[in-house]
Amino acid sequence: MENVQRLFWFRRDLRLHDNRGLFEALSRGGTLAVFVFDVQILQKLQDKTDRRVQYIHQRLLDLGREIEAQGGRLRVMYGEPLQVWAELADAYRPAEVFANEDYEPYARKRDADVAALLQERGIQFHAFKDHVLCSPEEIKSGSGGPYSVYTPYSRVWLERAARESEHRSFNSEGLGQGWTQGLDGHLMPSLNDMGFEETAFDYPARQVPNQLIRAYAETRNTPSLDATSKLGLHLRFGSISVRELYRQAVQQSETFVKELAWREFFMHVMWHHPRVVDQAYKPAYDAIPWLNREEDIERWCAGQTGYPIVDAGLRELLATGFMHNRVRMVVAGFLVKHLLVDWRIGEAWFARHLLDFELASNNGNWQWAAGTGCDAAPYFRVFNPTTQAEKFDSKGAYIRRWVPEIEGFGYPKPMVEHAVARNRAIETYKLALGK
Repeated sequence: MENVQRLFWFRRDLRLHDNRGLFEALSRGGTLAVFVFDVQILQKLQDKTDRRVQYIHQRLLDLGREIEAQGGRLRVMYGEPLQVWAELADAYRPAEVFANEDYEPYARKRDADVAALLQERGIQFHAFKDHVLCSPEEIKSGSGGPYSVYTPYSRVWLERAARESEHRSFNSEGLGQGWTQGLDGHLMPSLNDMGFEETAFDYPARQVPNQLIRAYAETRNTPSLDATSKLGLHLRFGSISVRELYRQAVQQSETFVKELAWREFFMHVMWHHPRVVDQAYKPAYDAIPWLNREEDIERWCAGQTGYPIVDAGLRELLATGFMHNRVRMVVAGFLVKHLLVDWRIGEAWFARHLLDFELASNNGNWQWAAGTGCDAAPYFRVFNPTTQAEKFDSKGAYIRRWVPEIEGFGYPKPMVEHAVARNRAIETYKLALGK
């Protein structure tokens, strides 16, 4: 047994620079860093070459080296968090545990359970706002409740985010004396130890050029251009600071900044309405009699619908773990409205394959596309994939990249006619909603 004054628990904040909770811990000295690979989460993953797990593992290796260079150590554990923290509490007898807040329903319960366990042992648990500019409970409507519409929420968010950005950065540079090494050194389970396999893959850069941000409003809807930041992965796992990204963007593109507001709006909704994880925000929409035809779902997943922009998006997703934002709306709308497939099925497919999967954003955007969420597209709005392609990929560059057979004879016919599917969707929604 070794007495360590405090532990810092890395989670969705895999960086040393501008890390609020880490700064608070190191400022008090005697800190040992810990990360826990959560067996409950990992066992649910279907792909043993999951690129997100590999990214976390790679990032932790880098963090371990960075921490060692400052005189500290990173201990990485694999197990059920409550059991792991019981072991850590007994092994180190810390006075305090520091972490940054996590707002997803599972994480909230996990943290409450860990905090209760630590409290039983006389250990204080401190959590700080770091993953967002405005935490879900900070923004309230005029009546004191949560917002259900993005536009009024964003007005308040923009004002508050501007004030938040004026705060100093929480940098650990110069706080090297705050680290402690611990007796057991730098422990790291391998991917194989956890049942995963390593694959070669190039991850998006952790920086975004100023030029891209400045042009964002004009170029973001053109999928053939490399004009989106692809920073979702790094925001998800905290390998970049949302505060620093905001400060970089705010003078250059209001449109870009508003995308950060959308991200936090969906967290706000899920915080106040955790039932949306598996239920429609508007309960009446749970009465929709989805067709959920297996053949339709399989063709959609494989990118063989006969609608080129839909298929291009789904193939891009399978190949890269990414799908252009505009195309995501078209792809999601097609599954729900054209094929009458439950939005939860599409949401789960995106959750399985998206590098930048974040529960609140994925859920919020799928419910938007299905018309079941707050501030959602109305049920009678049905994107025409053909006109969407003509508008946003007029020269066909994006489609040809991912559907090269479009110019030959091997491409399938559309699996459903747009006009027929549109009318069917509207009538189905009307009947279910009693309109």
